[in-house]
Amino acid sequence: MKDYSTHEVHELIQDNNELVVIDVREHEEVSTGKIPTAVHIPLDELPHAISHLDKDKQYIMVCRSGARSNKATEFMNASGFNACNMTGGMLDWKFDVN
Repeated sequence: MKDYSTHEVHELIQDNNELVVIDVREHEEVSTGKIPTAVHIPLDELPHAISHLDKDKQYIMVCRSGARSNKATEFMNASGFNACNMTGGMLDWKFDVN
């Protein structure tokens, strides 16, 4: 499983329109700000939402510190998706949020 730093994710977002960032934090956490291009799917809702996702896309999983997104990455990859974890999570994200 590949992990990306926040800096690497920021660069990937700038360079790749096909990349999908999924923020797996809870609703109240996301209300403080998320990566502008990120789709919000809380971790406990991911098993239900996965049927609506495209297996041909690359996914970067994000949470507050990197632990929940690591679990989400493992789940996504076990389900046949190409997913990677953003290490350090939003605690390390030093770029714009919305």
